[in-house]
Amino acid sequence: MSIHPSAKIHASSVIEDGAVIGAGCEIGPFCLVGPNVTLAENVTLKSHVVVTGRTEIGEGTVVYQFASIGEIPQDLKFRGEDTRLVIGKRNRIREYVTMNTGTEGGGGVTRIGDDGLFMSSCHVAHDAQIGDRVILVNSVAVAGHCHIEDDVIIGGLSGIHQWVRIGQGAIVGALSMVTADVLPHALVQGPRGELDGLNLVGLKRKGVDRDDINQLRAAFQMLKQGEGSFKDRAQRLSDDFDSAYVARMIEFVMGDSDRGFLTPK
Repeated sequence: MSIHPSAKIHASSVIEDGAVIGAGCEIGPFCLVGPNVTLAENVTLKSHVVVTGRTEIGEGTVVYQFASIGEIPQDLKFRGEDTRLVIGKRNRIREYVTMNTGTEGGGGVTRIGDDGLFMSSCHVAHDAQIGDRVILVNSVAVAGHCHIEDDVIIGGLSGIHQWVRIGQGAIVGALSMVTADVLPHALVQGPRGELDGLNLVGLKRKGVDRDDINQLRAAFQMLKQGEGSFKDRAQRLSDDFDSAYVARMIEFVMGDSDRGFLTPK
């Protein structure tokens, strides 16, 4: 066990032998920190938090009451292999959130980026890869092997099917079930997660240049029509646009997809 002298640990909490507790950490009452856990500097566990498994939590992250972090995957194929959960810096992980370690078949690591907000009762399953500045609103469920890129917002009570990719800057409305890949900067809404345009509000808030937004809108319209498959139409966009945002959209469509794509209506 390694506990930095500046760490503050409530007397009712249990820190198992082998855990590493960094400088400035604060561990409130009735927490459990397992033997293979590493807490970087200034991590806060509010109270009644369980952190177990081979789990790393980055600097400045705050975990709220009754969260369960680093427990084994909810996967019947899991046989106790040595897998990990890696959480980045400055995340806010709210009440009753669950995040599981990876599986051998999925790469062995569930990974959370920096500066995320995971609201009450969210679930991040085994082998999911979550980018930076992602917001999961209350009770979102992200299934195994999903890839959620940077700056994505997923509305409350939504479900993301296993293996789905959601591109950078996309927004998913509340109460949506997303079963196919979502283009970068796209807007998805409706019970069955239909692609309903671009996340224009998010693009404007980010300060994206008007010309880039106009090019994205034109590219999106061209994806809706024309000959060939969805990937064929995406590939042809490279001849008509010089925006880095359109280029990222093309790159995303041309990447490996296990679930296909939500396509424009």
